[in-house]
Amino acid sequence: MPSPKRKRVKMPDPVEESKSGPSLYRQFLDERDEILKYKWVRSEEVGHDIGFETALINWTRNHREQWKKDYFKSSRN
Repeated sequence: MPSPKRKRVKMPDPVEESKSGPSLYRQFLDERDEILKYKWVRSEEVGHDIGFETALINWTRNHREQWKKDYFKSSRN
């Protein structure tokens, strides 16, 4: 017996922005990019690779709150 035909449903693009602002996945990608930039700058300053985990912790403690304010402020314009 053949299987019943299923209707194809178009899935939303996970990176697509909506009227309410950037998607959660877009926010994640942008935040990750900022952490990687921070990692590169700090590694250059100290002369060796500080590693992603150290960069993540330091960036989150020292920069994330302001970054999120600026990020959502700019996404509304």
